Amino acid sequence: METEKNFFAVDLGATSGRTIVGSIKDGKVNLEEITRFPNNLIEVGGHFFWDIYALYNEIIRGLRFVAQKGIKISSIGIDTWGVDVVCIGEDGQINGQPMAYRDPCTFKAMDDYLNHIVDREEVYQTTGIQFLNFNTLFQLYAMRRQGNVALRNAQKILFIPDALSWMLTGNAVCEYTIASTSQMLDPRTGDLDERLLNSVGLARHHFGRMVSPGTQVGVLTSEVQRQTGLGPVPVIAVAGHDTGSAVAAVPAQDEKFAYLSSGTWSLMGIETPEAIISKLSFERNFTNEGGIDGTTRFLKNICGMWLLERCRKEWGDSAPAEYPKIIEAATKQEAFRSLINPDDPVFANPSNMQDAIQVYCRRTGQVVPEGYAAVARCIFDSLALRYRQVFGYLKEMASFDIERLHVIGGGSRNELLNQFTANACGVEVVAGPQECTALGNVMMQAAAAGVVKNIWDMRRVINDGIELKVYQPTDKQQWDAAYEKYLAVTKTK
Repeated sequence: METEKNFFAVDLGATSGRTIVGSIKDGKVNLEEITRFPNNLIEVGGHFFWDIYALYNEIIRGLRFVAQKGIKISSIGIDTWGVDVVCIGEDGQINGQPMAYRDPCTFKAMDDYLNHIVDREEVYQTTGIQFLNFNTLFQLYAMRRQGNVALRNAQKILFIPDALSWMLTGNAVCEYTIASTSQMLDPRTGDLDERLLNSVGLARHHFGRMVSPGTQVGVLTSEVQRQTGLGPVPVIAVAGHDTGSAVAAVPAQDEKFAYLSSGTWSLMGIETPEAIISKLSFERNFTNEGGIDGTTRFLKNICGMWLLERCRKEWGDSAPAEYPKIIEAATKQEAFRSLINPDDPVFANPSNMQDAIQVYCRRTGQVVPEGYAAVARCIFDSLALRYRQVFGYLKEMASFDIERLHVIGGGSRNELLNQFTANACGVEVVAGPQECTALGNVMMQAAAAGVVKNIWDMRRVINDGIELKVYQPTDKQQWDAAYEKYLAVTKTK
């Protein structure tokens, strides 16, 4: 392994973004945040857009900063949220700001498409992707149906990380992991499906060449070099979908693991060599997204800390502001007194989350939780039991024995929920790293530079350099009984 390399990671979420320098020295990885900035939705004319130019300008600002500090970077990688696209015109300019997945134009588009254009089961059998109304396929259908001028005049359509790489290099690619979120990619062929593209008035030539994570997109244009003070630094297509980068950083030592990317949303899944597309995966609405080194991320979205985040805003001064104090209060409450299905539609975006939880408990004949501590305990118990349910699905569909569950992301710091998850699932839980997305971005660049060899070498470096905490399952009979109550109350399959 080389002595030291520095890699510039751009990590963009739906509310904020960061630029980070990751360095690898003596087999250990270190991250240093360079800049942090908001990512603001623009609401105008009844639609919601992303400010792609502001994001680009923040990348330039971060690059200029590292140049001024004399930090020599070996490459640049960009990861973002999924599904959204940028339309490029014949003149090589962006056709207006890209529409955001929260735009209301998609609300009814999915059902209309599946009822009138291509059947639901056929779409799933082609793509293996779970049905979400904001998937790219339905966005493009809605835009086409509404006569969207940006789409009508598009010569190229690029996903958000690919568009930013294009702005830096002038080269258009279609990175596999981000393309897999679109519900237009066939994992068997590894490319976008012509029939689905044609169904929204597009063809394969509208998208860049398909590339795998680790591919060099190009180098900084002379314009960017002049603006930043850097030379022709390579831009690498990392796992452009942020969850793909996060899962790449799971510090597993073998294939027999499941992962739980824990944050506002929880994503629980396994890593497989091929997509799992079956009657069972269709019925349970599991998704197959692209991973690195040719892997597939077979997973399910679960409502995560969104429940508690919404409640905290509603509690205001009536509850502690700090998570640890809320968790401590929750531990003193009676276990399994009140349970909910976190993925029930009533919790998607209620006007008041605590009210919605209390109404659910009252409707299902349970004790209604009163006060922040009881509500928080209800949320933690229910999340752990929902994790057990999905973990059971994974064990049923996996071709290998799952021996441990890796919890990554911000939720990996929640020691109470980690222990509950171990208890509920009856499996060893390994918590960490928290900064998994940035780590995966940096390590993919390191792999492209030959600093690490493959996904398992990446994970070894992360495992050696990050402090992890292990939780062993306890109280089996108590949690088994609680799960039976959960199933009876929620009536979920």
